[in-house]
Amino acid sequence: MFHTDEIILAGFGGQGVLSMGQVLSYAAIIDAKETTWMPSYGPEMRGGTANCIVIISDRRISSPIITRFDSGIILNQPSLEKFESAIKKDGFLFYEESTIITPPAREDLTVLKIPAIKEAELMKKKQVANMIMLGAFLEIKPVVSMDSVLKALKKVLPERHHHLIPLNEQAILRGRELAAQQIQMTV
Repeated sequence: MFHTDEIILAGFGGQGVLSMGQVLSYAAIIDAKETTWMPSYGPEMRGGTANCIVIISDRRISSPIITRFDSGIILNQPSLEKFESAIKKDGFLFYEESTIITPPAREDLTVLKIPAIKEAELMKKKQVANMIMLGAFLEIKPVVSMDSVLKALKKVLPERHHHLIPLNEQAILRGRELAAQQIQMTV
């Protein structure tokens, strides 16, 4: 049985949305899966909206352009308003709790509220909030292996930031813990 995951990652420019998608796609390549990464961002970039579509599949991908998603990783209110309705019924929606004023209203989704920014601040590096979100996603939807994610970080992060890979790994693991706790509370 073939499996395909179609994911929208969205937020403000500067939140690491595009790099989060790149890590997923590179990890998929390392895992010998088919993948596409399609970024979209406003001309103002940092502070403007940014999103990317990532598709990971066991077979060839016919088109990277899709409008319905299996999962969403959402980092701000405008992105939630834009993409909540685009998540397929019985899909998954992960959102950063401090940046969302009006939480998702749909009851036909599994919704996880992740305190990524708060946790990143506790780690003394606000920039790893995106990796906390990625970890939460991977705990529930293990579309790529953790080993491949760590290898992908080396490709996505510029070499001058490779000293931050252990911190990024900690952030991913913390995100996994947060998601596992939320799922346990709903069971």
